[in-house]
Amino acid sequence: MRGWLGCVIAAGLWSALSALSNDVRAEGIYTCIDAKGHRLTSDRPIIDCIDREQTELSPTGQVVRRIGPSLTAAERAAQDEKARRAAEERSREVEEKRRDRVLLARYPDKLTHDKERNQALAAVDDVIRSALQRIGELHADRKKLDTELEFYSKDPAKVPLQLKHRLADNEQELAAQQRFVANQDDEKKRINAKYDKELVRLRSIWATRSSSSAAR
Repeated sequence: MRGWLGCVIAAGLWSALSALSNDVRAEGIYTCIDAKGHRLTSDRPIIDCIDREQTELSPTGQVVRRIGPSLTAAERAAQDEKARRAAEERSREVEEKRRDRVLLARYPDKLTHDKERNQALAAVDDVIRSALQRIGELHADRKKLDTELEFYSKDPAKVPLQLKHRLADNEQELAAQQRFVANQDDEKKRINAKYDKELVRLRSIWATRSSSSAAR
């Protein structure tokens, strides 16, 4: 039974080694140092050296290629993971360079970047001014409503339903406009943060461009 199992294992190892070599040349000479320190030589990949590097020589003794050791499943998985991470890093670097080119084309200098930042902030300021104007109108309307309300100060139960609705509508719209202004203030902070982050990257890009131009 053990002999049969040993044959199966040997056959599996031999298949793995054959997969590594892919193209066994009849005239090739394979050599390696086994686990006991002995140099082995054969006309085909050596099964006793499946876990270590083998060298294929031509009939004249020239090195044709070196065959690496067969990897375990865990080693192959680690190697694949390393390759995947390297590929991701290369992809990230390519994407970063692409973004840098786009950024430089859009903002060749700080003046251009500042101009676009100011335009973006000015657009939000215009919206805020409109909202503040509406808030002023609502405050004026509320004063008028309060004047009407004073007429019923001695008997609040007689306040007309329509006046109550107008007061409620005024309060709701005023609160909405105030929330809108607060949101626009947050938008200005977001815009500034975006342009600040871009500026940090742009300074590096501009410096690299200047260095490259000076070196020419």
